[in-house]
Parts: sequence; C-alpha cells; structure tokens
Amino acid sequence: MHFSIPETESRSGDSGGSAYVLRKEYGANVLPAFPPKKLFSLTPAEVEQRREQLEKYMQAVRQDPLLGSSETFNSFLRRAQQETQQVPTEEVSLEVLLSNGQKVLVNVLTSDQTEDVLEAVAAKLDLPDDLIGYFSLFLVREKEDGTFSFVRKLQEFELPYVSVTSLRSQEYKIVLRKSYWDSAYDDDVMENRVGLNLLYAQTVSDIERGWILVTKEQHRQLKSLQEKVSKKEFLRLAQTLRHYGYLRFDACVADFPEKDCPVVVSAGNSELSLQLRLPGQQLREGSFRVTRMRCWRVTSSVPLPSGGTSSPGRGRGEVRLELAFEYLMSKDRLQWVTITSPQAIMMSICLQSMVDELMVKKSGGSIRKMLRRRVGGTLRRSDSQQAVKSPPLLESPDASREPTVKLSSKLSAVSLRGIGSPSTDASASDVHGNFAFEGIGDEDL
Repeated sequence: MHFSIPETESRSGDSGGSAYVLRKEYGANVLPAFPPKKLFSLTPAEVEQRREQLEKYMQAVRQDPLLGSSETFNSFLRRAQQETQQVPTEEVSLEVLLSNGQKVLVNVLTSDQTEDVLEAVAAKLDLPDDLIGYFSLFLVREKEDGTFSFVRKLQEFELPYVSVTSLRSQEYKIVLRKSYWDSAYDDDVMENRVGLNLLYAQTVSDIERGWILVTKEQHRQLKSLQEKVSKKEFLRLAQTLRHYGYLRFDACVADFPEKDCPVVVSAGNSELSLQLRLPGQQLREGSFRVTRMRCWRVTSSVPLPSGGTSSPGRGRGEVRLELAFEYLMSKDRLQWVTITSPQAIMMSICLQSMVDELMVKKSGGSIRKMLRRRVGGTLRRSDSQQAVKSPPLLESPDASREPTVKLSSKLSAVSLRGIGSPSTDASASDVHGNFAFEGIGDEDL
C-alpha cells in the first residue's frame, strides 16, 4: 500500500510546507497520507476527526525508523498537533503517574515534546540524567477496575500535554515505566536509589495485577523480602519469575492454536506470549520468540455490514487491526500467525523495540545513554523534588488465579491451523523484516 501527501496539503501553511519538503526528501511513496488541513476554522466535530486522523498517522509513521529519526519530520508533526488542537504555547501543570499510581505533577510547556516531559519527571524524582533513557512515557486508559490498558508509547515527536488533553476524558493518563526488555539492564538502574525504587514499585504493581506469574511459595518469599525492606533481593527473585518485565495487552483473538481463539497477549523477554484456554482444558500458554519471526506487519480492515455489501448512507463498522507474523515453527517450515486486537500497532512497536535491543546487544553496544537534548534546550530542574513512595506489602495471592501450563516445549507438536498469507491489500513496503531472525534447526526448537 503506497501513500502520498495530497497536493492540496503540500504547499499551503506551515505544516503543508514541511510536508512538501519531506515529500521531496523521502519520496511521495514513502510518507503516509497526511490528514488534509482546511483553510477555515474547524467545528468541534471536525477537530475531533482530525485528531483521530493525526493519531493514526503518528502511529503509522512510528513503524518506519527512517521517518521516526528525522528531525524535520518530528518538527512537522509537533506543529501539526498544536495546530489541530489550537493549543497556544503556555506553561501548564501535567500529571504523570508511576506504576504504583503515585502522582507526579510537573510544570511544562504545552509545546514540550516527550523528551522534555520525561526530563521534567526525572528531575522531579531526582533520577540521574544517564538513567533517563531507561524509562519511557506511556499513554494509558484507566479501566473501571483501576487497571491500565496501554494505548501507546509516547514518541519523541509527540506533545504529551496535547496528546492526553485532546482525548477529553479523565480515564486517559500518562504513566512512567521502564522502556527496556532485557532484565540484565536492571543492574544499571538498581545502582541508583531512585532507579531502584522505580523498578521496585513497578514490579510490586505488576505482581498485584497478575501480570507476573507467581506461585504461593514464591509469593510468600517475596512478601518476606518486602517485610525486610530487601528491595534488591526482592527484584532478584522477581527476575526469575515468568513474565517479569512484560507488558500485558487487553484480551483479544488469535488464530493460534485454532481460529477465533480468545487469548491474552504479553510482550517481553524477546517474545510474544499468548495465554489461552481451549474448551475443557486449563489455562495454557504459547510463546513466540522474536528471533524466529521472519517478518511481521499490521493490517487494517473495515468489516462489511451483515449481508456482505455496503450501501451508501449506511454506517461502516469499526476499523479492525491485525498483527500477522511469519514464524519458524520447525526447520524450513514457516507459518503465519495472526492476532486481532485494537492494540496491534503497539504490539508491532514492542516487537521492533525488542529487535532493536537485541541488535544493540549483538553488536556489543549498550542502551545506557545520555538523553538527547534539542539544540538550545536546557534541562529544567524542579524546585521541589519528590520521592518515590514505597508500595504496601503484597496482598494474599488471588485464589481465582490458576497455574499456567506451557502448550508445548516444541511448537511443531502443537496443532496449528494454517491461514496462508495475510490479505494482500498491503505491499511489501508494509512488511517489517526482522534483522534478528535466526534460521534454526529442529534440535533448537
């Protein structure tokens, strides 16, 4: 599927001028179609429509590392966000949550991008500069039961204040979480008191939510370490637990191991985990290593109304997103697996970041870094700093949670229903090739 920026957008206005420059730099077939801008004032309904279009646009371009790293492109998107929401540049207070629900209030500009806000939160918590890159800001929706549903990771070109306030709902929040997948990097963070407290608070929260799988005996040991205030030992034990450091998505549907199978997807430790329950069976889990994914892509479709045809004037269904990846089930046998979820784009971004991290490690590099500063930018230190609150002791294990059994240590033994190649409404340019893909033999599976 090739995209281009319409001519009507290419030369008029600030954003349009930047779009024209970008089209010349990257080519008309690389850039997704940018939401058209009108010359006259927008009605509230039109503002909301353009906000939704801009959000989808930003999620689409995030999957292209070439565009995501372009300062010209990022500057273009920042201006577009402010213009769409008609937000003047001014100082405001922005609330950011820690994983344990603790609120951190920071003073920022409405035009501040994600890095600026992340800097402000780090300064408020007294997190050292060289650890800022280990954390990220996420846009989440708080559900009725108090748990978070992840909408997306806020990207460098986003304006967090505009992103969260434009949704016009109190259920949307910004949350600080660690941004890496390999628990070996915990050692870097745990060297610092604030970093240690952030990891500890996140881990306790993930255990309470049931994201980290814990037996009764492990739960008893963890609580004992809490009572002794042995945070590092607590984290060392937590690192050995299944799904430590994973990010869990909302319940969705997959075609594994059979069509229309309800699953819960988690991402972490260089894999996608699918928890599922087949009829008459206990809770089971299947794992897909990113090093065995040859490629993946996200596709969207709009289901037709009942009857199979769409007629003028009839409302169309909601857009359905699918993440499909081609997986090495056994030597020389690749199989497509599809997950249907509104969070498919974020799943794709998680896969890409896991691959990026693997490649950095493979090349002997490190994710430890100083946060990039904009030219002329300065780090605003907070006048009053805030400590990370220690979470309460773990509650008794939820008796309703049942143990999870691995589907198979060898996926080739699992009955998989083939789906063939995904729908061909997307071109090869929409497929994300995996540089970390490893051809392996049966003995490795």
